[in-house]
Amino acid sequence: MWEHRRGGKPRLAGIPAPAPPPEAGGSLWHYFVRSRPRGSGFDDPVHHRLSKSHPEVPLTGRGTGAGTLRVHLTWRMPSCELRPAGPPLLFPLRPRSPELWEQPQGPVMVTVDLDLACLYELADGTKGVVQPLGGLAGSLHAPPYVKLGDDNRFGAASGETLYINLDRAAEFRRLLVFAYIYSGAPAFSRVHATVGFYPPTGQRYVIELHERDRHARSCAVALIERRQDGLVLRREARYVYGYQADLDRLYGWGLQWARGHKATD
Repeated sequence: MWEHRRGGKPRLAGIPAPAPPPEAGGSLWHYFVRSRPRGSGFDDPVHHRLSKSHPEVPLTGRGTGAGTLRVHLTWRMPSCELRPAGPPLLFPLRPRSPELWEQPQGPVMVTVDLDLACLYELADGTKGVVQPLGGLAGSLHAPPYVKLGDDNRFGAASGETLYINLDRAAEFRRLLVFAYIYSGAPAFSRVHATVGFYPPTGQRYVIELHERDRHARSCAVALIERRQDGLVLRREARYVYGYQADLDRLYGWGLQWARGHKATD
């Protein structure tokens, strides 16, 4: 872990859809699901799942730039999870070998701590990171206009949240939202992590972190970039074996990093 050192088929138009059959229960919801055209991209007009085939959506432009973008990371606490055979390293330099993980006897709940963070580059060239390590919580109404919510150490339903001030959209050049496993999980796929993006328009864009490579410790979730028409959210879902410094090198941020830990560790 690293701390930034300051410095159904479509129906033809005009042909009414038949009433739902009695055996289907005749509910309005069933009728809606059965009669919805397929193959039109996202299945839900409010809940958009960003994927390889649909990786980008605009965040600002056409009068949609005002307000706050909420970024929310959630995960599930695994049971009967693999656990390390010996005391885990706080900041492992190399991934642990699979043979060092053993199955406990009987069901067990594993404490998992995932962190949500954001690398930022502003229009004036200022660069930095907002993350739980080092107390770099950011600010919503002053540079970098990105603020981290309370750090969730136990995977509660509240998850972890970043707030991005879209009223200051002109101040952003690029933002890299990323997540990393701080402790307690051998892989992202074991905790079923999901990152949701909630712009002020009422839409919800979801990126699922289901990489099955047990050695990946960090994930570049999404990149928010300034384009000619405004800010664009693009799915990345790129996994690395290391932590912040490795993501920095991958995206060319150029920050200096030092080892760090949370204040309660």
